[in-house]
Amino acid sequence: MKESVHSRWMKAALREAEKAYDAGEVPVGCVIVKNSRVIAKGHNLTETLTDPTAHAEMQALTSAFYGLGEKQLAGCSMYVTLEPCSMCAGAIVLAKTEYLYFGAYDIKAGACGSVINITNNKQLNHKCRVYGGILDTECGGLLKAFFESKRKQKLS
Repeated sequence: MKESVHSRWMKAALREAEKAYDAGEVPVGCVIVKNSRVIAKGHNLTETLTDPTAHAEMQALTSAFYGLGEKQLAGCSMYVTLEPCSMCAGAIVLAKTEYLYFGAYDIKAGACGSVINITNNKQLNHKCRVYGGILDTECGGLLKAFFESKRKQKLS
């Protein structure tokens, strides 16, 4: 069976999430795609940089802006392994990202439909087309494994 294009890009985001996992970071990864190629990628660096804004999406957005020499991502798609939080969803809207695809839903802090919906708020000047649940089992499984290992470390 042929792999879907969305699964292929989400697997690239999962590779970024695995880098975060290996570094002791919450395993969230992100890639930004334009014209069928990855133009930016990122993974969580909040612990490494001691910066609560260093989410995977923010790392990838900064890289994309720098690479494109633009502050807007018209024609771009973002793939992220976890539904973005309110900070990241706001940045996605400000960047005028066209499409957002995410893996696992975040029922505690998701800002793309789970808790609130920033990416499609009628009062904002840009709306992003959002599709969730892509490879959700793999994306959620990596997060679950990470937090289980953290709990085991605390018990040791």
